[in-house]
Amino acid sequence: MTHTKLCDLVHLPPKEAKLLPRGWQILGTVILVSIPDALRDHANAIGDALLAMYPRCSTVLRNRGVAGRFREPICEVIAGTGETETIHKENDCYFKLDTARIMFSQGNLVERTRMARICEDQVVLDMFTGIGYFSIQIAVHSRPKKVIAIELNPTAYHYLTENIRINRVEDLVFPIQGDCAVKAPENIADRVIMGYLDSSYEQLAKGLLAVRSGGILHYHEATPTALAYQRPIQRIKDAAQACGRRCSVEMIGCHTIKKYAPGVVHVVLDVRVT
Repeated sequence: MTHTKLCDLVHLPPKEAKLLPRGWQILGTVILVSIPDALRDHANAIGDALLAMYPRCSTVLRNRGVAGRFREPICEVIAGTGETETIHKENDCYFKLDTARIMFSQGNLVERTRMARICEDQVVLDMFTGIGYFSIQIAVHSRPKKVIAIELNPTAYHYLTENIRINRVEDLVFPIQGDCAVKAPENIADRVIMGYLDSSYEQLAKGLLAVRSGGILHYHEATPTALAYQRPIQRIKDAAQACGRRCSVEMIGCHTIKKYAPGVVHVVLDVRVT
């Protein structure tokens, strides 16, 4: 229906009309859409059509991927006011962010909702916390003892502190700006979340050492489909061995979150640490 509506609003020859996007992401008042280079001359018309379809939105960004150490979006304004800062609502929580500088994956909603239900009365360490995707929802819905939220990216950390304030969970979420390799405490958490996909395996030992005996580590990885779940399981075992006598691990759950790229899936493993 949405693709048909877009075709009706953007008048293109049939050959080009087939290339029109079939989906897009709406974050608060901002629409993010991927447009092939073959339609770049029509990008502004596509943006105007999307604003006509979603009158409450005010800006359309053409999404061209991510880049850099912090995986910042590569995008350009193609329609609307050009205001890229917005507040997005998910699972009755509010997330302020600059959509031109911060990623927000709606494909992870099911996992974030799962985590928000299972942390009651626990100490949670959220490594690579971003703007609080997990931390905020856990604080709002689980009522944990506390959530320690570590984030290195200064922009993401700024919005993390804003989102703690907006959601009124200052008494539950304690933000720390810095590198998890340095800032992650040991033997403190009933539950540790490692939700960053790029090279987080390099800090698996830090995640394992942060878990109290009997606690659980949730380790996320983008892994080739042919190696799911063998590669992340082996990486966890290797990290546990590197920790020496401090860690032994038991796999208690494996979940596929979504397709990440051709031939690659985003998985999460639940691991009990003793």
